[in-house]
Amino acid sequence: MFEFTSELWSFMRERKKFWLLPIVTVLVLLGSLIVLTQGSVVAPFIYTLF
Repeated sequence: MFEFTSELWSFMRERKKFWLLPIVTVLVLLGSLIVLTQGSVVAPFIYTLF
């Protein structure tokens, strides 16, 4: 996972594609939210936010 992150960062730095950083961050946050809500105790509290 660290290798993928470093490759992505070097790609964005070399090609000046820093606009990708917010998109990747939001995708990671939404993905982790989906993983956390699958069969956890926190799920009812997260569903009330949406």
